[in-house]
Order: sequence, then C-alpha cells, then structure tokens
Amino acid sequence: MPVRGMPFRDRRAARHRPDGSPSEEEIRAHVAGLASAAAAEVEPVPTVVADRTAAAFFDVDNTMMMGASLFWFARGLASRKYLSSRDLARFAWQQAKFRVAGNESAGDMLNIRESALAFVAGREVSEITRAGEEIYDELMADRIWSGTRNLAQQHIDAGQRVWLVTATPVELASIIAHRLGLTGALGTVSEVVDGRYTGRLVGELMHGEAKAEAVRALADREDLDLSRCTAYSDSANDLPMLSLTGTSVAVNPDTELRAVARSRGWTVRDFRTGRKAARIGVPTVAAAALTGGVVGGAVALRRKRA
Repeated sequence: MPVRGMPFRDRRAARHRPDGSPSEEEIRAHVAGLASAAAAEVEPVPTVVADRTAAAFFDVDNTMMMGASLFWFARGLASRKYLSSRDLARFAWQQAKFRVAGNESAGDMLNIRESALAFVAGREVSEITRAGEEIYDELMADRIWSGTRNLAQQHIDAGQRVWLVTATPVELASIIAHRLGLTGALGTVSEVVDGRYTGRLVGELMHGEAKAEAVRALADREDLDLSRCTAYSDSANDLPMLSLTGTSVAVNPDTELRAVARSRGWTVRDFRTGRKAARIGVPTVAAAALTGGVVGGAVALRRKRA
C-alpha cells in the first residue's frame, strides 16, 4: 500500500523501470494528481465543531451517479451542436475497450488524449461551465443515487469535508459537487491560458493511480489523516484510491471490486435493483466513451466546425 509522506520514487519502487526511474505513466499520474489537488476548491468547514483531519472521497460514475456522468454531459453537448455523432462513436469505442479490459496500452492512451484535446483547444472555460450547469440540471440531477448522497451527508453532518474524485473534467466535477452541497472535487485538469483551453492536458487523466495521487496531495495540503478518511467507489480501477484510506467502501461494485472487498473485509453497499442495474449498464458500457477518460480536462468541448 502506498504510504503517505514517502517520496514519489520510493512509493513506486516496485513499478519503476529497471534503472529505478519512474515510468512516463507514473510521472503523468503524479503530475495529474498534484494539478487536480491544486485546482480543488476548499469550502469553509460547515460546522462550528468540525472534524478537520477526516474526510470522505467519492467516485462519481456508478457510485454517486447512475451511469457515466460524461455520457450525459456529452449528450447535452451534442444537443447543443458541440460535437458530432462520429465524435461520440469514436470516444465510445475507445472507452468501451478501456472499461472491458480494465487498462489501456500506451497507444490507446495517446489516441484518447489527442482526440479529446482536439475538441477542447481554443474554447472558453466560462462557456463550457455554463453549458455544464444547464446539462447537470437537465440530465444528471435525477440520476444521483439517493443512498450514496445520504452517505456523503453523514460525513458532512459529522463535520467532515467531502470531495468527489473523478476522471470527469474538473469544471463539471465541481458543478456536481456544488449542486450536491459537497466541499469540492478532484477532476481531470486541462491547461488554460487567458480563460481558454490550450488543448494540452496537465499530467494524465484522473484515473487509477492519478486519483490516489490527487487524494494524497490534497491530504498533504489540508493536513488530513488518511487513516481516518473514507473512500467510496464502484470499480476495481479505483483500488489505488481505496487502498489509500483507513476505511474503504464498495458502492454498487463491479465483480472484481466485490471480490476484493469481500477478501479485505470492506463494507459493500449496493443501491441497485436487478432491473435498474441492467438498465443503467447500457449507457455505462456501450457509451463508455464517456466514463473515465474521454476528456483531457474537458471532453468534446469545441463546437463542430462547419
């Protein structure tokens, strides 16, 4: 298990290159985590007597929300003519491979980054944020799991802060967090100059090890005791983050995470019914375009050019 406070190289020793240096993937994850933590908003603790060293971290897709947040975001963007059906199909294919395989080759990751960033370049952050607010109200608000939302509220009632941790662009992730009354969000970060996206990703997509890096960096910044923190997710892809905190909870878990949770004695919370699980599985996998990596900070965000 990664240990808070250990140098980056030491934490990754088992996965380093033969010469002891971190791989490009590890460096990207580390940079992405630092950028995400730096971008995370920190609201004042909502209670007078607060538990300032404990916090909760929630994955979004299938954990806090039914299906993939970026599926609904992209659907809203498509209705506003921001992207074409061909764009959606390409992202869907790339991400379906990722969701089924659980990992990606370097070539796959490069293709995803380049195709995503081709859309984001030149667009104003304020424009996309306004669209995200509208799309959340139109398509996402009714898809929040009430059971998971209640779990988050329990942490808030205990005086703890609550962050979302997601591959969703940090702009959209922050909208979801604020709409839910949470502290803030750790999401994928794109480079911005003069209020516009440059088309370059800061580090890596907020996925897998990058999520753990972001949580660790935020904990260092906010003086959180990770042994007193709790992480929630539906996916085995989030094991780096789940293994980082003192308490881990599998919410609506996939098969692999359910098995891991059982072996490690983690709590499992499943808010799905059989029919509902089957129904929401379609947009999550078939359009997995939009789960965990379609964006390089803001997926498919540039209007289709004539």
